[in-house]
Amino acid sequence: MPTISVPEEAYEKLVKLAEKKGAVNVEDLILGMVVDDMDRREAFNAYWEASQELVREAEEELSKGDLRQASEKIWGSAALAVKAVAQMLDGARLTSHGELWAYVDELSARLDKPELMRLWQMANSMHVNFYEGWATRRHMEEALRGLREFLFILKECMRERGER
Repeated sequence: MPTISVPEEAYEKLVKLAEKKGAVNVEDLILGMVVDDMDRREAFNAYWEASQELVREAEEELSKGDLRQASEKIWGSAALAVKAVAQMLDGARLTSHGELWAYVDELSARLDKPELMRLWQMANSMHVNFYEGWATRRHMEEALRGLREFLFILKECMRERGER
């Protein structure tokens, strides 16, 4: 994935802006700025690629023992995957935590995949853990397995619909 360089002070402002706007991270903030100029497939691919990058980063953070950072990457990956699917299936741009929760609820019912709800909740517990730091390494490993299952189900559903 290409990278851009900005001065540290500017990056810190981007982090604060991302938090204020409810973005998963700076990359999500930037994607949100350009997604309206993309077609559904381009937007899906951009969000999905960012989601996959966060899976790799979560694995790396877990291997280094940084459980909080791994937690946030797990949650971020799940959130970006949901944004990808919402773009592709419905042309919807999700911009808040509440919209993500509502979309997963609706998607789970529409696809008849109730396990999406459980796996989404697991990913969201990692967002809480980023702030609280209560999860053990075993919690993290299980959450990473849950994330992979969540992503697999989403990808399979997209494939079944001929979207991916």
